[in-house]
Amino acid sequence: MHKTKASTPCLGICSTTYGDDVCKGCKRFVHEVISWNKYETSEKESINNRLESFKIKILSDRFEVFDSDLLAAKLKEKGINYNNSYEPLTWIFDLFRAAGTQALDLEQLGVKSLISINPATIKDEINNELLELSEAHYQRYFKRA
Repeated sequence: MHKTKASTPCLGICSTTYGDDVCKGCKRFVHEVISWNKYETSEKESINNRLESFKIKILSDRFEVFDSDLLAAKLKEKGINYNNSYEPLTWIFDLFRAAGTQALDLEQLGVKSLISINPATIKDEINNELLELSEAHYQRYFKRA
């Protein structure tokens, strides 16, 4: 399935129903989750652009995608859901989310690690950093006093 910049980032594990201001799954803000289906395409794209930029910020000093076609083929082969309209670097989030704690041969996937990674913790590290960025953004621009 071809995705666009306006495709929902929902992962089906929404924590806003439990009172979180920022979803622990997709990292959208509570008002964005609630209003998603009412938004214009440009509004959805704006939200996804923010999430994409945060992912790039987190991943760019850790990884480099040297073969995006190979990475896309391997993600499809493994049935890993990713948004092909995003920068290929962001697909690494989806890769690690699906892989859990299993070790990955990144070179075989078209990805070079720029740091020494611990497969048991890298998924949580990058996910927590994305949540921290999203929460900080929400606190700064949307939280009511």
